[in-house]
Amino acid sequence: MKKIVSLLLVFTLIFVFAACQQAGDELGNDNTQENTTGDTNNVQEKDLNTAEDKELNEGDTQEDTGDAEGNNTETANETTYPLTITDSFDREVTIDSEPKRIIALSPAVTEVVYALGMEDRLVARTDYCDYPEEVTNIESIGDLMDPNIEKIVELEPDLAIAAAHFQMETLEKLEDAGIKVVIIYREESFDGAYFAIEEIGKILNAQDKAAQIVADMKATVEEVIQNVEGRERPSVYFVVGFGEWGDYTAGRDTFIGQLIEMAGGKNAADDIEGWSYSLEKLIEKNPDHFICSKSDNHREQLKEAEHYRDLDAIANDRILEIDKNKLERQGPRLAEGLREIAEYLHPDAFK
Repeated sequence: MKKIVSLLLVFTLIFVFAACQQAGDELGNDNTQENTTGDTNNVQEKDLNTAEDKELNEGDTQEDTGDAEGNNTETANETTYPLTITDSFDREVTIDSEPKRIIALSPAVTEVVYALGMEDRLVARTDYCDYPEEVTNIESIGDLMDPNIEKIVELEPDLAIAAAHFQMETLEKLEDAGIKVVIIYREESFDGAYFAIEEIGKILNAQDKAAQIVADMKATVEEVIQNVEGRERPSVYFVVGFGEWGDYTAGRDTFIGQLIEMAGGKNAADDIEGWSYSLEKLIEKNPDHFICSKSDNHREQLKEAEHYRDLDAIANDRILEIDKNKLERQGPRLAEGLREIAEYLHPDAFK
């Protein structure tokens, strides 16, 4: 039974790690001078004679108009509807009004919706949408690849938001049923995550919150990079799958491989591209550390598996168990995953 589960896990993870591409646009800010002009005229008409009166009037003018350049800071980041965007399938999608009933067709989308504070608008999710924990109380529309179209129609959503691995066949079915769908994703990278968060924030009229999330993520990434700079880089092997059906890890061209390098490690599998490795290479490399999925119980399995248990890192329990969704999902927790790896590899750098 363990062998079957391991095989299924390998192919599931390889599928999940597939890279994606997306192009998007961004809204600009409105620029208004109306209040400034009005207040200036008032100053001239009243012919204020004291510096104190002038200072007060200028203060009122600045408060009414926003910043020194005349941007209205209270309204500049509000989304204007109808909103037309170009999604990942290169479709122009027009959203007529602010969506109030959303269906998330991706775990990453669900995490972004919650991070934006828009969970009260979420009327359905997929079976794989499991974070945060309270999302499991929301009705599921089934599998990520083959959702229940009839149930989606019954829920009468304003908008369904999809991301990676969404199928054209599913899109056509939903469109035939009159459901508006937008697909938001880019390549697996921090930039791809930033784009998705900002784009969903724009769609849901939560641009300020989206900008804050992205700013916090960027600050964490910058902190990690600065803290590990110049430190010795231990070799790290990321476990995707192992055993009689082969060894699978994150090669140099994968996002997880890049995360290891950003966190101050040296990817032990930087001699390959893709995911397929070999036990012989692994034994030869004998990495300093292993990283594996907490939910898949790889840590204990590696300690018992022939050949693997003899590797120095396994024998000495130099293994980081991590929530793999912090590394796989293009959402707000990516920066948290990066920091967790960096703190494990370089604990002294974060004291």
